[in-house]
Amino acid sequence: MIKEFRLPDLGEGLTESEILSWKVGVGDTVTLNQVIAEVETAKAVVELPSPFAGVIKALHEEPGTVVEVGKPIVTFEVADDGGSAPSGAEGGDAAGAIGKREPNLVGYGAVVESSGRPARRPRNFTAVAPSAATASAAPAPAAAPASVDSTPDSAVAPAGSGERPRSTPPVRKLAKDLGVDLADVTATGPDRLITREDVQAYADGAQDARTQGTGQQGTGATAGSASGGPREVRTPIKGVRKFTAAAMVQSAFTAPHATEFLTVDVTPAMELLAKLKASREFQGCRVTPMTLAAKAVLIALKRNPSLNSRWDEASQEIVTFNYVNLGIAAATPRGLTVPNVKDADRLSLRDLAGAITELTETARAGKTAPADLSGGTISITNIGVFGIDAGTPILNPGEAAILALGAVRNMPWEYQGEVALRQVLTLSLSFDHRLVDGEQASRFLADVGAIMAEPGMVLTMV
Repeated sequence: MIKEFRLPDLGEGLTESEILSWKVGVGDTVTLNQVIAEVETAKAVVELPSPFAGVIKALHEEPGTVVEVGKPIVTFEVADDGGSAPSGAEGGDAAGAIGKREPNLVGYGAVVESSGRPARRPRNFTAVAPSAATASAAPAPAAAPASVDSTPDSAVAPAGSGERPRSTPPVRKLAKDLGVDLADVTATGPDRLITREDVQAYADGAQDARTQGTGQQGTGATAGSASGGPREVRTPIKGVRKFTAAAMVQSAFTAPHATEFLTVDVTPAMELLAKLKASREFQGCRVTPMTLAAKAVLIALKRNPSLNSRWDEASQEIVTFNYVNLGIAAATPRGLTVPNVKDADRLSLRDLAGAITELTETARAGKTAPADLSGGTISITNIGVFGIDAGTPILNPGEAAILALGAVRNMPWEYQGEVALRQVLTLSLSFDHRLVDGEQASRFLADVGAIMAEPGMVLTMV
């Protein structure tokens, strides 16, 4: 029988995702929960497991396409309820799993007993109308196939012939990103294949023409930059960048931000850090100023719980959390993400260090699970790694506070009645003034600063 798989909501209310790559092709036999695609949501890159065991009959979207939740993306031929294998299937045992289990939720599927990877057929992309698979029990006729790897489209035509231009999926994606219609591009590749260079040259030429038309070009025949490249580069706003922008705008114009600063002598904390790194207990564990600051935040929250709360507009209530999901801002190639360490207040310093390291490495690899990006209660961001001393961080939506760590610098500082060269750090605390008064914010920041200035002060706080 024919089964249609529609793009599920991969996060909390996400409305769309981008198909980054297909891990299967038309004709492949797949097992339940086998990864069939890699997609990017507004929060993270997610591997999409198969909800069925059977044969891929059609892939409805190409890599680089942004798909709305609920739209069909894959058509399967699976065993009927009687357990018969689909026609053309090369692994009857794999297909026979259908009927025994319900289709899995993304990321939470059942484990398939069968081992071994199914046989694979040539990876061809078949364009099928979304309704074709459901109109009949038989699969729809395949349109002209195009490889999802590097094989060009089978339709060959010069620009203006009315036929589809010949290109490869990566080139089509580049053209889409640059706003170029491939029908207007002159092909220079073999057999009239449109190459990346053709698309880039057309985009640069089109930019030249636009610049000339608006009178922005200087003297000379080229409108390119001094380095010879295009004068402008346009990047589609999507994925993590789009989500982050929307979240920051919402936060900035919903919560009344206020920011306080505190500069402290953290020489004792840095000395403690050196001792921890040399100790046997912390061997193989990455301990940084962020680790100590995170622990200081967790201790200070117990004395100042209002900073671990949320404003619930719908119910007109202030929700104070008795747990801490500590958000760690991470700069990634896809944009800023803020995954959080669940129940961070229950972790020892060593476990906290390990959790932060794992969280940030996963985020930079683009593999953060959507669940790790939601439910945060307070966040920390380290702008000091970029050589910045202080800033006014914007709150993560739904949180009452965010602490920014500046760079640790050797500076002349008053120490025991004299001026000495000390290691100094500036802390910047932004908070939601609906939830946190200036006094509460100041007490919290002072507690964090006291711990960072003299770690032994923890004994007076717990």
